[in-house]
Formats: sequence, structure tokens, C-alpha cells
Amino acid sequence: MRQTEHTAIVLRYANYRDNDRMLTLFSPTRGRIEALARGCRRPKSALLNASELFALGDYECYERGGRMTVTSATLIETFYPLRADFDRLACGTYLLNLAEAAVQPGEPDQELFMLLLHTLSRLTFSDQEWKPLLAGFLLHYAACQGTKPRLNHCVHCSKRLTETEQVYFDQAEGGLCCHDCHTQGQTAVSVAQARWMRHALETGASAWVNEPDRYAPFTLLRGFVESRVDKPIRVASMLPKE
Repeated sequence: MRQTEHTAIVLRYANYRDNDRMLTLFSPTRGRIEALARGCRRPKSALLNASELFALGDYECYERGGRMTVTSATLIETFYPLRADFDRLACGTYLLNLAEAAVQPGEPDQELFMLLLHTLSRLTFSDQEWKPLLAGFLLHYAACQGTKPRLNHCVHCSKRLTETEQVYFDQAEGGLCCHDCHTQGQTAVSVAQARWMRHALETGASAWVNEPDRYAPFTLLRGFVESRVDKPIRVASMLPKE
């Protein structure tokens, strides 16, 4: 038996027996962890709040025979205000689902962990619109997964794209293409949308705040990211309508 401690966020849970839960935790140093929280559903359990979705904390676990069991937890944040707004709750759960699809057992992912926490914090504690937050997350999520879209050169002819020309998004090739190379079915991207994406990738989260909401191409980026995720994102159908 080995005792371990992990800072982690709860991505998912499944009720088990009468009072237990199987938690899917995301640790920046251990990746995905499946751990049993015994008795956590009892009203007076010390693990009750630490076994809810979005719970961020330090989890003490013991490992035996390859199985993890949570013995105690110190809560850091619950992101509780999300529960008061259905649209933001759906957005937050969507972020958890995407993180779960990406993170692997035993594989550290500090970058994705910090991206998730940063976006959840803004979604929970700021009045920023949800669309640029999720669009910015999707861009950087793709970069974390090694599928960052190509935005500065045409994905077909490699010509450098100017700031003012009409461009199109080729989902299969993973980036923008010029007017000469585009084919039917590709999505037209406005000059402002292309600028938004470039700025968001170059400057980080500040771009998600400073650029107008209407320029964030959320639907385009959602289609691009979900096409490269191995499993369906269950809560996607519950996202707010644009």
C-alpha cells in the first residue's frame, strides 16, 4: 500500500453502491486518476463537497493493487456560482468533458490543467461573455493537443496570408486557406475573426477579454476541435444557442 497526495480537479463522477463514488480526477502531475471515494454521499461525509464536479483540491489517496482510494481531501475551490446559471454550468461541464477526452493516465499535463482552471475561473467569477471564453479555450486546447490551427499561411499553397484578405477555414487540413485555394464547403472567415484567432494565440488570455464578443468564431473552432477528439462530447448539445 502506498500513500500519495495529488492536487486535482474532479472531471466526472459515477455513483457506486449506496454511498460511494468513483471519481475521475485530473492532476497536472499524474494526468487522469480514477479513484474511489468511499462514503462520500453521506450527508456528513468529509468528502461530500470534494466529490462534486468542478471540485479542486488536494486529495490524499492510498494505492493498492493498482487501485486508488481517496482517504481525505482539502478543498481549494468549488466554482460554486456556476450552479446558479444553467448556461454557464453547461459551458463549464463542456470544458471538463474536453479535458477528460484529452488527459491520459500517468501523463502530466500542466499546460492543459492551467488552461482549464483559468477558463473556469473567468467563466465563474467574471461577467465576460461565454463565447469568447470558450473560443479562446478551444484554440489553446488544440495547441496543447498538437493540432494548433495554421493561421498565418495558406494550408494548401503556403502563401503568407495578409491581414486584409478574404480567407477560409479548411477543417480537414487544420487551418486557413486563401481565396485561390478554397473549395466549396469550406467556411468563410471574416478579417476580424482571423485577426481574433491570431491575437488569441499570440497573446494568450488577454485577447479573450479585449476583443469584441462577435469576432470570436466559436462554432468554427468547436467543429474543428470536436472533429479531432476521439469520443463524443456529451454535454455539447446543452451549450447555449448563439
